Amino acid sequence: MQKIICKKLYDTEKSEIVKKVTFGSFGEADGYEETLYVTEDGSYFLYENGGESSIHPKENIKRMSKKSADEWLKNN
Repeated sequence: MQKIICKKLYDTEKSEIVKKVTFGSFGEADGYEETLYVTEDGSYFLYENGGESSIHPKENIKRMSKKSADEWLKNN
């Protein structure tokens, strides 16, 4: 997935996965996944995707600060 945020392209195909977590099983309406990525220039973003009843019912990318990424890693 690709998304432009504040004139910067975030691309899951060209970035490195730091950590991926899944909640529930594949195909569950309330199941979802979150994947933390880091770009070549050291920017972090979170890829979110899930079932129709989950907290992430649509595929999305959110940019994250280093501090937010560290906090996410600590809690996941």
